[in-house]
Amino acid sequence: MVGLTQALGLAAQGGIAPATRSRVIAVWLFAVALLVFAMVIVGGATRLTGSGLSITEWKPILGAVPPITPGGWVEAFAKYRASSQYYLINQGISFREFKVLFWWEWSHRLLGRLVGLAFAAPFIGFLATRSLPRWLVGRCLALLAVGALQGLVGWWMVKSGLEGRASVAPERLATHLGLALFLFAALIWTGLEAWSGPTKAPRRDGWTVAAAIFAMFVFLQCLMGAFVAGNHAGLMDGDWPLMAGRLFPEGYWQGGLWATFAHSLAAVQFNHRIMAYGLLAFAVTLLVRSGAAPRGLGIIITLGGLAVFAQAGLGVATLLSQVALPLALLHQADAAILLALATTLAWRARRV
Repeated sequence: MVGLTQALGLAAQGGIAPATRSRVIAVWLFAVALLVFAMVIVGGATRLTGSGLSITEWKPILGAVPPITPGGWVEAFAKYRASSQYYLINQGISFREFKVLFWWEWSHRLLGRLVGLAFAAPFIGFLATRSLPRWLVGRCLALLAVGALQGLVGWWMVKSGLEGRASVAPERLATHLGLALFLFAALIWTGLEAWSGPTKAPRRDGWTVAAAIFAMFVFLQCLMGAFVAGNHAGLMDGDWPLMAGRLFPEGYWQGGLWATFAHSLAAVQFNHRIMAYGLLAFAVTLLVRSGAAPRGLGIIITLGGLAVFAQAGLGVATLLSQVALPLALLHQADAAILLALATTLAWRARRV
């Protein structure tokens, strides 16, 4: 904390590099984004294996050390056996089975700590050595704040599953994943800015708008996927293209807008499907018109379109497999890759 205060003091005194760009900073930001990507994938595995509630306490520092004695493991298992998930779903699981759950959740939390360390320590170092461009200081502080908030939201999410539920609240899961993906995209965007330097006159035309809408569309579709995951709605109506033989699913409306949007299994799966069709149509439109795109956009549009097609195929395969773990993880990984490409497209469209 003292080091951070001193470093920020240097910044306030003008001890920041006046350079407009830094590729060292860009590589650092891209590396942190890669760690966030890994955290998202491990988080998906943690959710799919039902491991997220296996650690019932939040200890940001001491929690980095797992149980190292038999007594420590017995205590951790006892705390889990007192949870509602144990009584409602996993009652009677063996000590070995508990350890599998524990290690998934511990690995996810460890990656979160590594992300924080990989960002904060170099950030302080760059400030102290006056090697961070002045215009990036505020942005990096904002990224640091989002990362810290992500840790708090993670515990807020886990806590919802320890209060009479067998799983976390879907809206809290969506918030947690949404913040992680926002941080991921923001790191990529800021890294691209650091690599090339800020632009004083961003381009504003139809391609800029289309790229921004595409990126927003992808992000919203990821959030819809979080609601599907949070409600375990992927296990409902495992057929395609119909839902239990119907074009429009039975039981869609649950008596209220929020109850339907966030908690109706039929609604969240149907909405995710419809948004996927819309995203696919948008991607096809961009691909068809890519020949007329400004220089530098065509390759990104092509890669983004391929990622959309892959995502649609993985989504259907995941559904038909009743959410097989490998397919579900590939589906989540491709969603993050697609978001990275959409973010890059939106950034590039402003600068061509």
